[in-house]
Amino acid sequence: MSAQGKNAGQSATITYTVLPERMRPIPPEQFNVAQQKVAAELSSSRGSVRGPFGAMLRSPELADCMQRVGQYVRFKCGLDKRINRLAGMLATRHWSNQYEWNGHVPYALQAGMEQALIDALAEGRRPSAMRADEAAVYDFITELYANKGVSDPTYARAVAEFGEAGVIDLLGVVGYYATNAMIMNVALTAVPNDNPMPLIPLPLQLAPQD
Repeated sequence: MSAQGKNAGQSATITYTVLPERMRPIPPEQFNVAQQKVAAELSSSRGSVRGPFGAMLRSPELADCMQRVGQYVRFKCGLDKRINRLAGMLATRHWSNQYEWNGHVPYALQAGMEQALIDALAEGRRPSAMRADEAAVYDFITELYANKGVSDPTYARAVAEFGEAGVIDLLGVVGYYATNAMIMNVALTAVPNDNPMPLIPLPLQLAPQD
């Protein structure tokens, strides 16, 4: 099976080979008692067991802990929704998880993120125009991934924008979406509804145009 993804701003189309899922969702009739409990909670809050939880349900206690973290990240976190989504998208792009990115984009637009910023993140480049809080998040998370920590100026800038609690929330958002992305990358979780893969490989290597 193959899927196609088109780089924003580019006319070239990249064809991907999509491998079979390694950890397909467990049929409900095969759930054990712990899985039944977590699946019921997931279905109540999310409508169904999907995304990383299809694989994660093999460890129901972890799935239960993660869905509670997700509830905080998505609905209770004190960060502005636009900033929350930006942090999540930076983590998702770092791990190049197609499923997660597919889900992020509509919510990011709804939260007020500019399409040009989303396109730049998808292409793996620094956006040319960002608000001050967006630039603080971009630099903080980009430096964190590159250096496994952040410098004093980058830390001070983030604290000035979001406070110490906000910095911890930023790290929590990154950690949540990074964990989900890693699980789905290993499980080979498919993009839902046979949607095209939204992300190009990095670094971008396109054949020269004739």
